[in-house]
This record gives sequence, C-alpha cells and structure tokens, in this order.
Amino acid sequence: MASRRIVSPLGSYEIAYILEGDQAAPKVLFLHGWGAKKETMRASFGRSFGSCRSLFLDLPGFGGSSNDRVLSSDDYAEIVRAALLALEFAPDAIVAHSFGGKIAALLDPPLLVLLSSAGIPKQKSLSVRIKIALAKRFKSVAPATVRGKLRTSDADGLNEVMYETLKRVVDEDFSNAFAARTKPTLIFWGKSDRAMPLYCGETIHSLIIGSHFFPLEGDHFFFAQHT
Repeated sequence: MASRRIVSPLGSYEIAYILEGDQAAPKVLFLHGWGAKKETMRASFGRSFGSCRSLFLDLPGFGGSSNDRVLSSDDYAEIVRAALLALEFAPDAIVAHSFGGKIAALLDPPLLVLLSSAGIPKQKSLSVRIKIALAKRFKSVAPATVRGKLRTSDADGLNEVMYETLKRVVDEDFSNAFAARTKPTLIFWGKSDRAMPLYCGETIHSLIIGSHFFPLEGDHFFFAQHT
C-alpha cells in the first residue's frame, strides 16, 4: 500500500492506494462503496484483472485516506480527478460499487462498470421515516446514546464530519448524470440486494442508452460471491 498527498481545489488530502500491474496494460480504476475500502475491491477483482494496470483507491474518509470536510459526491469526484492527475493514471475503465458508482459516473470514463450503484433514490419505509423525523426533532436535546440509535446503520463508527457527509450524499438523485452517459456501460446487480433494490439497477439501465444490464444471484456485495 502507498499514499500520496493530493492537492485539489477542495483542499489537501492524504490518499491511500494500491497500484499494481504492467504499466503498459489497460488502466482500470476501482472505487469502493460507502463504508468499504480499497481492499474490498482488490480482494474481489485483483486476481481476475491481473492483466491490467489496476488502481485501488481509498476514498477520503475511508480506509487510509483522510477527510476533515463535509463533502458531496461532486466533491469526491473532484478529489479523485486530482488524485488521478497526480498519479498520472488516466483510466480506460472504472469499476465502481454502490456510492463509488456515482463518483464514477461523474468521471465519465471510456468504459463504466457499475456494481449495484447508488444514485437512484429509493422510497424509505415508514419506520425509517419516523426515525429521521424524531432525529431531527430531538437533535439538540436527546442524549448521544439516543441520537445514535436513531441514526442509520450506515452511520455506525462514523465521526461527525463523515456522518454529515453521509446525510448529504445518501439521497442524491443522479438520474440526470446517468441519462447524460453516452459511452459503453455495463451494469451488474444483486437480485437480492436490499440496500439498492433491483429496480434501481433497472432504472439506471433505462437511463443509460445502450447500456447492458446483468442481474446476478446475491445481495449488495454479490460480486464477492462471483469472483
């Protein structure tokens, strides 16, 4: 593993990464999802992409990469662009899971491979909507232990900066970004995915003209079962 201090328009970030493979081979960038890290993607794809020049990044705030600012998905894309420039790595393809899929869509690579990508808002259950309403209502007066129970499980272990980042990015609608995509796109999805239900993948497929959609057995991390 290596790290590089990346200077972007949004500030300076220490970005941890793994770069491996023949320098002359096609370049593939791997972007993990929320709560994951570069090793998640490398464990599933490192061996099968051994003939490529592969870059596995920790997004800011995850793994070994730093973050002390509340960010949007657009901000993440800007930081990743700066990292790619610093590492002199122009990807021929991006393979991206969940939250990473939104960032990859903004980067608009020649070939995009989406794995249960985020970006299509899903309707929240009644219990979730009630928890959100209560969390907002009692944010300033409820004890920390109570506020913690009202948070989404995706917030477990997050500091306040990353929790505020999660709240900013979780419901972003990327329909327009997907619809603007005109380059080759492959979409893989877990049929039993509850985090990003199958209809989210079908919607992205309908928005990206000419894309190819592959539903596979498994949940949100279906690719770990097929690699």
